[in-house]
Amino acid sequence: MSRKLKVVAVSGSLQRPSRTLVLVDQLLAALGDEIAIDARVISLGEIGPQFAGVLYRNQLPSAVEESIAAIESADLLLVASPVYRGSYTGLFKHLFDFVHHEALTDKPVLLAATGGSDRHALVIDHQLRPLFAFFQAHTLPIGVYAVEKDFEGYEITSPALRERIALAVARAVPQLRDALPAARPVPAVRQAAPVALAA
Repeated sequence: MSRKLKVVAVSGSLQRPSRTLVLVDQLLAALGDEIAIDARVISLGEIGPQFAGVLYRNQLPSAVEESIAAIESADLLLVASPVYRGSYTGLFKHLFDFVHHEALTDKPVLLAATGGSDRHALVIDHQLRPLFAFFQAHTLPIGVYAVEKDFEGYEITSPALRERIALAVARAVPQLRDALPAARPVPAVRQAAPVALAA
């Protein structure tokens, strides 16, 4: 039996509620409909104040260190950030500055972003892909970019965005199934040899 895919999602939004978190949740739900996952969401709105002024990994609070360890040990990363001045948020980058430079090698990464308009749609290819190329991660072929008009309040209402989410997951899942190792088989219980009884 195959084990569940360990998915760690990182949201670069500092606000709650957050359209970026809504997009993350929808991507996780779509993944969960296609493949067995064990999902965890790391929100910078929650942990950001704990590491914003930290310079070295050995100075991190235990909760943040544990979050970074989860990123490094994930089977799949799902990363999303709101666009801020043409790029991802500063705390999003600062978090990944603590990740070991070889920890994400060949790790699949699903990219997503939210922005105010379509003008920032290339943030995925021009900002996020180069960041994870540095880590030699395997960025999945289709990223998901959403704009304010795709939401009503904090609910996705755009059919086009829902189709983009479905397409990104459909393109990702075959690669994820190939990359996921099967669970180790449980060793067979050795039975003692029968003892001959005296006649």
